[in-house]
Amino acid sequence: MSKVIVIGGGPAGLMAAVAAASHGADVTLIDKGNKLGRKLAISGGGRCNVTNRMEERELIRYIPGNGKFMYSPFSVFNNEDIIAFFEGLGIALKEEDMGRMFPVNDKAATVVQTLLEQLRLKGVETITDQRVTGLAFEQNRVTGVKLENNTVSSADRIIVATGGTSVPHTGSTGDAYPWARDAGHTVTELYPTEVPITSSDRFIHERTLQGLSLREVEMTVWNQKKKAVVKHEGDMLFTHFGISGPIALRCSQYIVKERKKNDGNPVTLSIDLHPGKNVGELDQMLQQLKKITGDKSCKNALPSLAPERFLLLLLERVHIDPSTALKDVRAETLQALAKEMKQFTFSSDGTLSLKKAFVTGGGISVKEIEPKTMQSKVKQGLYFCGEVLDIHAYTGGFNITCAFSTGYTAGKSAAQSPERVSDN
Repeated sequence: MSKVIVIGGGPAGLMAAVAAASHGADVTLIDKGNKLGRKLAISGGGRCNVTNRMEERELIRYIPGNGKFMYSPFSVFNNEDIIAFFEGLGIALKEEDMGRMFPVNDKAATVVQTLLEQLRLKGVETITDQRVTGLAFEQNRVTGVKLENNTVSSADRIIVATGGTSVPHTGSTGDAYPWARDAGHTVTELYPTEVPITSSDRFIHERTLQGLSLREVEMTVWNQKKKAVVKHEGDMLFTHFGISGPIALRCSQYIVKERKKNDGNPVTLSIDLHPGKNVGELDQMLQQLKKITGDKSCKNALPSLAPERFLLLLLERVHIDPSTALKDVRAETLQALAKEMKQFTFSSDGTLSLKKAFVTGGGISVKEIEPKTMQSKVKQGLYFCGEVLDIHAYTGGFNITCAFSTGYTAGKSAAQSPERVSDN
């Protein structure tokens, strides 16, 4: 029986421990906190979005950070396997918009408690309040973990599932990156992803739109050559520092990357209030409204085209007095308003910090990991899974899917797979 130590009690670590024990290993799970599953307990706004039911190719598209690597772990344990796993343990799941899967009772605590019960039933020893300070090696293989009391706990195989550096109050503080470097691994540059975006534009500074939500709009990130880098459609929210909400979070990593390319200069963003219509169609709508409600002020004649506060800002941008009767506005000015509704531009000077991000970009290079086993290519018996790796996805159940998939793959492999180190 293989002796396996799992470091980290988050989604990947819990799943790795369950999988290793299920496949015959003697498993110990060590976490520096006083409670396991802290990050899992707050995931999905406390509801725990356990996975996403998209078709695999579409699923990979929502994992912009080395998503193709996930084809192999998914061949071992994919999103449908995750659903079957939890339903098999008695957790009824429901599908919501965009394929997101939640417990029917909307309680992340149920998912955590179920996993902890599996650890107990499968005889996994759990050790909390114990900090790992490093890994022990003999030549090209791992032999155990170093603990803060200057002792070494020996094992045949070690699974590192300590997370990234985002949401640090759950215990994700980047502990494993120096261990990985000591083992000979590359740690790629870390940066925030799935994080609110900041802006110093006047309307943000003056809090003109603070608290305003926009539904089903499209956001675009533009590069210095005025070419679209990425577009996302959905909901967003204006804040006192910039923007947040689903599409802002998804665009955030591209802002970080664009600023790095252009010496930290601001990045241009745009919002399309009506992604289903072109400028000509919007212009036609405005001209029609001019005929029907032309006697009304612009502020009162155009409420269907934008929320009031946003409409006032649009009118200001094209130099229309809100009290002006719509019939008195020139056709070319209405056309300018139509263009503004299709491409409301503003600038971003960055994002909130990595500590404020939902997900860590960068991490242990996946080029040095065997994708079908999650084993290190440079040290025998060493496995990595979850957010500690250079894999990241959009919110919506995609990151937790990667965590559960790589965790299960690592656990199963650590219990069963022959050890080897590749030549490349």
